[in-house]
Parts: sequence; structure tokens; C-alpha cells
Amino acid sequence: MNNLQRILILGTGPASIQLAVTLKNHLNCCIGIAGRQTVRSASVFAALEQSNGHVQVSIQNEKHQPLAGECFIDHVFKGYDTTQGEWDTLILAVTTDAYIDVLEHMNEQFIKQLKCIILVSPTFGSNRLVSHYMRERNAAPEVISFSTYLGDTRWMHEYPSNHVLTTGVKKKVYIGSTQYQSKQVSRLCQVYERLEVALEVMRSPLEAETRNISLYVHPPLFLNDFSLEAIFGASNIQKYVYKMYPEGPITQELIREMRAQWQEIMHITDRLHIQGVNLLQFMTDDNYPVRLESISRQDIDNFNHLQVIHQEYLLYIRYTSLLIDPFSEPDSEGKYFDFSAVPFRKTFMNREGELDIPRMPKEDYYRIKIIQGIARHLDVSCPTINLFIARYEAKLQEVADAHPHQHLSEAFVIQSFEEDIRMICTGLLS
Repeated sequence: MNNLQRILILGTGPASIQLAVTLKNHLNCCIGIAGRQTVRSASVFAALEQSNGHVQVSIQNEKHQPLAGECFIDHVFKGYDTTQGEWDTLILAVTTDAYIDVLEHMNEQFIKQLKCIILVSPTFGSNRLVSHYMRERNAAPEVISFSTYLGDTRWMHEYPSNHVLTTGVKKKVYIGSTQYQSKQVSRLCQVYERLEVALEVMRSPLEAETRNISLYVHPPLFLNDFSLEAIFGASNIQKYVYKMYPEGPITQELIREMRAQWQEIMHITDRLHIQGVNLLQFMTDDNYPVRLESISRQDIDNFNHLQVIHQEYLLYIRYTSLLIDPFSEPDSEGKYFDFSAVPFRKTFMNREGELDIPRMPKEDYYRIKIIQGIARHLDVSCPTINLFIARYEAKLQEVADAHPHQHLSEAFVIQSFEEDIRMICTGLLS
């Protein structure tokens, strides 16, 4: 049965616009978009209204031409509680920590009709979370997890509208479903093939969810003292995510913690009988390659079997090799593109007049707390993960104490995510 005929996308971010254009043009399906009514989404809804539902995707690089295009959205819902009609598939294109909150805002009879739910950029355990939530409502749709969103999409003109720009596209994405030999997964594989993105089908959604590079690199890069000070501190001196100390956070100690956290996640996947990742191979083959003059193919392939100090050395070399884009063309002075100059975003005043935290590390806090909860459930030791969380929560408390009269967003609340962890872990090893 084809459950990709009537698709409702939840979320009004740039990724939702890209997905709408891609699915509408490649599947010739009915597309709806639903979003929360906020100051930010108001301009998206206004643009959709003024253009009669027209949306457009532009590309930065001509080789990504298959992702460009435009279409008309068939239905727009302002507020998740206003969704209605018959829909086959729901696509969750919201932040991972909002999955249950969004579903709870929807009419229960509405979500019980769904045959399929697709998670665009889940974290480790998200599929189990959504599946459990639906089971508690006596519904059993197929739940599909991608490892991550297919690229990097942003607003065309810096502000939310109906026009987005896709600046980067991944070479490879992973997918897993609660249904064996899923027809929906087969159709999505065909779509991704036309987009020239490799889509590898994994044995389980949980296995697909382990193939998100953010799980392995964001906590060490963002949840260290240097980065937290760059994000929360008062200094206006710009610091950069992927640069070496003192321009950025990358030190011998950060690399040590990155390798240690990867090892802790490997222990979790081992307990769950899931194939773990070769971190260096995943970084270079599936994400950003380096020249073989910098790291040999043999070292990449044998990374899991090397001594700890050798692994740390190779990870350090990997980051120094990507200070510049090693495959860019040098200018007349021999300078290559400054690949590592990704600035830290600082805390900011949101449109509701609250001090807020950027998506990174806000999302990473949720991701790593969920992994900590799974590790505890499986009785797997995770001292590095515990350290990251302790650092971040101490910084939240410190900032809250220093701003007693400032309106702070909910992101400053120290959370357990206990209910999400309960749903993920119920029957995890059965």
C-alpha cells in the first residue's frame, strides 16, 4: 500500500520547505504543512498566505540542482491542534526534543488514523519514543527514522519566509523502519537516488539513529568550558567551533573526551546488539573527507582496532586537516577556503523577549541526556557523558543566578526528560 499520497509536514523551518518541494515534485502527492503559532512562524504563514501556498527552494551549488524547485502547498494549518482531514503520513521536521509535545497538541483521533510517521532528524531512541507514544493510544503506524536531514537549508533572505536556500547536501544518509521490507522506505530510496544522495537501509531504526555525526562530535565540541564561555560569556571576541585553541575549543583534552564518549556509545550499541560505527571512517567517508596524504586509508579502516593514543592522534590530525577545505582551490596567495571558521552563536534575546540559548547546544543537551538515560537503563558506565551534562547544567545554573531579574527561556531549566527516557527504555532489551 502506498502511504505517501497525503503527507503532512510538522514544522515551519527551512527543512520543511525543502521536504515539501522534494516530495511534491517527486511523488506527485498532496502536501500539508502545520506549525506552532509563534512570532517566528507568523512570517512563514503570512508568506504562504500571500503567495497562495507557493514555496521555493534555491541552491548554492549547481551540482545540487535536483534539490531546487518550487511547488504549491495544498493545506496549511496554523497550530497543531487545528490539523484535520485524512492523512496517510506525518513527517516530524521539528527539533527532536519537541516530538511528544507536538503530538500531544494534536487531536488524538487525528493521529490515530496515521499509517506512517517519518522522523527527519531524530536522536538515538526517538523511534522507540514515538512508537511507544502511539502504542499507548492504541495506534501502530509504521515509524521511519532517517539518520539525519539530507543537507543544510536556511532562509533565503535571513528571515523566515516561503523561500529557502540549500547550501550543502550530504553524500549519504541512513534509514530504518519498524516494518521489515517497507514499501515506504523503498519509495524514499528512489526519491533520494534522484536527489543523488545515497540512502542506506539499516536493519532497525535504532541502528539508523546511531548514524548521526552530531551524536559523536557535538557534545565534546559544545559542552566544554571554552565553548560554554564562548556561548554564555560576556566577551565579544569571536570564537570558532572547529578551530584549534585559542581560536576554538579543540585541544588534546577535547579529542580525548571525543574518543571516550564515542567508546561509551559503542558500549551501549554493543549491549543492544547494534553494529557500532568506526568513528574515523564515519567522519571521513560519510561526512567531510580529508586527503589521504593527511590520514591513510589503512588508518581509517583499522581505526577501531588501534590503541587509544593512536586513535586520539588520528582524530586530532583529522581536525587539523580540516582547518581549511583541503579540496578547495587556493587563491593567488596560496590560501584555501577557511573551512573551520564556523562561529559560535551566543545566547540571544528571542522574539518573546527572553534570554535564549542557540539550537546548539540546546538540542545537544536533550540528545546526551537521552543517551545517559539509556546507558543507565542498560547499566553501561558513561563517565564522559556524565561530565558533559554536569558542565552544561552547572553553566545553566550559573547564568540563571547571574541574571535574577532577566526573563529566561525554558532552555535554562535543568531537566531530567524522565518520561521520554521511560518510553524509550520500556522493553528495550526484550
